[in-house]
Amino acid sequence: MSGEFPFDHFLKKGQLEKPFSSPQTPSPQVQKSNENNDIGELRELETEILGLLKDSIPKQKFNAYFENTFEIVTFEGNQIIFSCSTQFIQHIISSQYLTHLENAILATIGKKVIIDIQVRSKNASLSSNDKNIFRAQATNSPGPEKTSENVKTPVKKPGDFKFLLDLNQTTDDLTKVAESKFLSHVRSDFGNTLIDSSKTFDTFIVGNSNAIAHATALAVASDPSRQGKQCKYQCLYIHSDSGLGKTHLLHAIANKVREIYPNLVVALVTARDFTKEMVSSIQDKTMADFQKKYSEVVDILMVDDIHELRNKPATQNEFFHIFNELQNRGKQLVFTSDKLPSEIDGIPERLRTRLQWGLLIDIQRPDFETRLAILKRKSAELDLYLQEDIFQLMASNLTHSIRELEGYLIRLSAHKDLLKVEIDIEMAKEVLNLSSKPRGEKISAETITKVVANFYKIPVIDIRSKSRTKKITHSRHVAMYLVQKHLSATLAEIGNFFGGRDHTSVIHGIKKIEQEIQLSGFVKQEISNLESALSESSEVF
Repeated sequence: MSGEFPFDHFLKKGQLEKPFSSPQTPSPQVQKSNENNDIGELRELETEILGLLKDSIPKQKFNAYFENTFEIVTFEGNQIIFSCSTQFIQHIISSQYLTHLENAILATIGKKVIIDIQVRSKNASLSSNDKNIFRAQATNSPGPEKTSENVKTPVKKPGDFKFLLDLNQTTDDLTKVAESKFLSHVRSDFGNTLIDSSKTFDTFIVGNSNAIAHATALAVASDPSRQGKQCKYQCLYIHSDSGLGKTHLLHAIANKVREIYPNLVVALVTARDFTKEMVSSIQDKTMADFQKKYSEVVDILMVDDIHELRNKPATQNEFFHIFNELQNRGKQLVFTSDKLPSEIDGIPERLRTRLQWGLLIDIQRPDFETRLAILKRKSAELDLYLQEDIFQLMASNLTHSIRELEGYLIRLSAHKDLLKVEIDIEMAKEVLNLSSKPRGEKISAETITKVVANFYKIPVIDIRSKSRTKKITHSRHVAMYLVQKHLSATLAEIGNFFGGRDHTSVIHGIKKIEQEIQLSGFVKQEISNLESALSESSEVF
């Protein structure tokens, strides 16, 4: 050991009075004590360095590449020699974590050194390898029976010692290499997958409008379909208007899966990014890698805004084959969109039927109670204190999306910070341009369908589906009648909205309701009640 080693950093004062490489020949007792001290000192140095590394890199990667596989062999002069268990780990550390290692050493000993990482056999450790530098030192030193006053024992210099390596890998070594390659491959291929750690099931506000979507997404995340274990909801399709929490649920599923099943590979991409990646693969002539990545490596494919694939035939064709491959392997598929598959224009029928194959769940606009809960949660996250009447004002007026609610809170927070004032009800009205009376909601085909669905207590998705059961068919015809009456929509527009039906089906449905109004006082009263609901405030919806 060199006299430059900072023993005083690791030893109590007075524990070591002389440098390790003393010019005098030590007695066997002193030499044995020094050997034990130096091994202990290296282990202390190693523990500090590994502790800093553990804090600076992901836990999974530390466990794979450093824990029980990486140790200090010698510290001589301005060089530290480390050993690791396999050539693969040597390559990973040298190529990806050398800067982390240099910073950890600098923080520990206070200077930069030359780092040499060598490979050892599993059995070639400091404690078991007979060729270890410390054992070599003890072997070459004279024992008590050979010591005499007339014989001087030559002092070994650091350069005289050699550390012999056994490069033959055991079965355990090869298993570690395989696992390390898997981890490295997964992380490198999907390192660009951006999953928002703040979007979890715990931070998702559940209300009547999204309870089913939340419960289904949680069920998928808790027990996803995977190769060898196909589960109930292998394909999940969540749709809603913009800003109602589809993307939040998508990230929540990804975060939950990574928590429970860290070995599963999650790919979360937008349809637009999927297209860009495919185009780049074509340009770079790496389509084989692109196909292998999504068809073989990925365990859970999650695509946000799947409707963005419309009018992109090449991307649609590639996605179609990836979908089939993952489906056949029993892997999990999750998609979000602001439209039902039947409403997405510009996609082939074969792709439309694939998307319709799974479980279709919709998220409706949040009701008053849910909006109020969202406002209070988000204001707490922004450290924004508001009076109860301000929350009531905002929840009554802002009905369209959760994103809208968040945007208004951010605006209030900015005014509070910039003007250094507390927000009261009058300032909130002025800043947000709101009134105490809830603003009305413009009637749309979507609004009418939701009112009809609530009235007959059936899901909106069933009204717009191909189902022909008596109750659903009657509800659909009522919705068509009201859309035509109140919106003056064309027959083609109504047909497209209700599942792509032709104009003859729409005419038949509308005429049937008109006839029933004339013949049945019960149906006439139903229509009257529905129109009253449409004329009420947005709280109905």
